[in-house]
Amino acid sequence: QVQLVESGGGLVQPGGSLRLSCIASGRDFTSYAMGWYRQAPGKLRELVARLSSGGTLSWYVDSVKGRFTISRDSAKNMVYLQMNSLKPEDTAVYYCNTVPYEPGGYWGQGTQVTVSS
Repeated sequence: QVQLVESGGGLVQPGGSLRLSCIASGRDFTSYAMGWYRQAPGKLRELVARLSSGGTLSWYVDSVKGRFTISRDSAKNMVYLQMNSLKPEDTAVYYCNTVPYEPGGYWGQGTQVTVSS
């Protein structure tokens, strides 16, 4: 059974930092590209960062480039998102999943990130 468990969110002031973690289980994720998605209230879920299965190729949506860093520890089935210089517009629920994700597939509960003074 596939499980994705995200953690590390919280309330942070603008300019602050958070590190999100995701532990994946239930299948061999080492052969999948993994990513972090986010969904803000009233908006569609969007992919913000992607990392190749080998961990060497990354991609970021323009709005987070230079501020977010995705990494993975395949031996531990972990995916991380280091978020620096956070802005109020980064407020959202953050999820990890494969890239692309499976339509109708599993999503974890996500972790809430709130950036506010």
